Amino acid sequence: MADEILLSKSNYWKTACLNAALRGIAFTPPSRLYIALYVSDPTDADTGQEITGGGYSRAEVTFSQPVINNRRAVTSNTADVAFPIATGDQGIASFIGIRDAATGGNLIYHGAVTKPRMILENDLIRFLAGQLVIDEG
Repeated sequence: MADEILLSKSNYWKTACLNAALRGIAFTPPSRLYIALYVSDPTDADTGQEITGGGYSRAEVTFSQPVINNRRAVTSNTADVAFPIATGDQGIASFIGIRDAATGGNLIYHGAVTKPRMILENDLIRFLAGQLVIDEG
């Protein structure tokens, strides 16, 4: 899946950040992050439909150290993110989410892919390094 994807904060993440920064409520950051593919918009409230079946599973992702540019903090994925080869049709991947667990867990960020794609049996979905951009303004 090509092109840069800009991501927005989920309600869970907005609340956790404000509670930690302004209210002193401890927050334990996730030890790992995962990319999830969705057929419908996860929304800030984490209500979207994640892909299921056809050998689908979330893919682990790591991000670069944020850089401050024009008063904005920006980070992106440091390496390619590849999902398992589809063992069956999975539907149209139109959105992604960054989650804090391989299954279940909390949605951290989400966004629409620039070119939604039908995932068919034997397809390999991959996001190249630098494609998943988080821009905190």
